[in-house]
Amino acid sequence: MSRVCELTGKKAMVGNNVSHAMNRTKRKFDANLIKKRFYIPEEDKWVTLKVATSTLKTINKIGITAALKQARVKGFIK
Repeated sequence: MSRVCELTGKKAMVGNNVSHAMNRTKRKFDANLIKKRFYIPEEDKWVTLKVATSTLKTINKIGITAALKQARVKGFIK
């Protein structure tokens, strides 16, 4: 399974390792993902999602139901 946030679609970025001599080689910046269980009271069930930690802060702020609603609008969830 790819390392992509299931609610926001955040994924790995590409950048450079830069040495002291300014030599550049390609590297990858992975998204900071965690597996987390959320309780959805409207559906009365637990859901396990792989989310970025920045998304977790958003969920704490707006709530899981609003975050799921936004993800459905953006097309990340069916």
